Amino acid sequence: MGKIIAICTSETRGTQKKEVASAVLKPDWGIEHDAHAGGWHRQVSMLAVEKINGFRSKGAEVDFGAFGENLIVEGFDLRSVPVGTRFQIGEAVLELTQIGKECHSHCEIYKVMGDCIMPREGVFAKVLKGGTIQAGDEVRMLSMEKDRPFTAAVITVSDKGAAGEREDKSGPLICGLLSGQGYDVIETLLLADERPALERQLSRLADQRQVHVVFTTGGTGFSPRDITPEATMAVCDRMANGIAEAIRQYSLTITPRAMFSRAVCGIRKKTLIINLAGSPKAVKESLEYLLPHLGHGLGVLRGTDGECGQKCGFGA
Repeated sequence: MGKIIAICTSETRGTQKKEVASAVLKPDWGIEHDAHAGGWHRQVSMLAVEKINGFRSKGAEVDFGAFGENLIVEGFDLRSVPVGTRFQIGEAVLELTQIGKECHSHCEIYKVMGDCIMPREGVFAKVLKGGTIQAGDEVRMLSMEKDRPFTAAVITVSDKGAAGEREDKSGPLICGLLSGQGYDVIETLLLADERPALERQLSRLADQRQVHVVFTTGGTGFSPRDITPEATMAVCDRMANGIAEAIRQYSLTITPRAMFSRAVCGIRKKTLIINLAGSPKAVKESLEYLLPHLGHGLGVLRGTDGECGQKCGFGA
């Protein structure tokens, strides 16, 4: 159990948030009249008061709201709370959607102190159920739903697609197939064949959004610009080569050209990253083969399913 120490809002982006006595949380929007509210996943920002006090102990004179946070909360190490966790404040319910954020330009605090805690310690949430909140309200952390849908993200890697010279058909196809199987597709991206950008997005989706599975499509062949496997291997902690090998073996029963696929699969923290080919036909064939079995692996990775060695008669 924790509590709200302060509530801060601002009506204009780029301005420091100021303390308010109370606020109205609107479902799927955020705090009423706050500049960062909207129909996206970062509707409400939260920061632990313990982290602010630690920063102050270094000599920083910072008011609540200086880091752009909406809710200053006591009693939780928010950085260690997994994405998907829900918090209840009175009648309102928030769901954690992201840990930390990318810092594109250093703020005034960073320029003075050489550090800013919001990018690594702040978290973000969306409003599931609305209500009025005020400083001093109790915050209750609800248990994560073990049967909540697996989350997914889809990245199309294509120079021509990113330049608008070719319609992306594979990305939307993946989204449709995943949604049809009950996955919650929370983000889609279209990137050029640039390794640093792909590595950055894969890392962000795994570390900050904690997506259960990321599918890439494109960039797995022999062209000099095909860098998807290299980017995937660079960000992964462990490889899951059995998935890529199984897809290749299945595809070889359809076309011998499957031997030219360099696709890999791997794990970063608790996110599974799966490379798929770029053509819609190959994507459809691969997912129709893979999806009936994928849930078990994701469940083991998430910690909601047991190891398959006990059920299947072999060790992993």
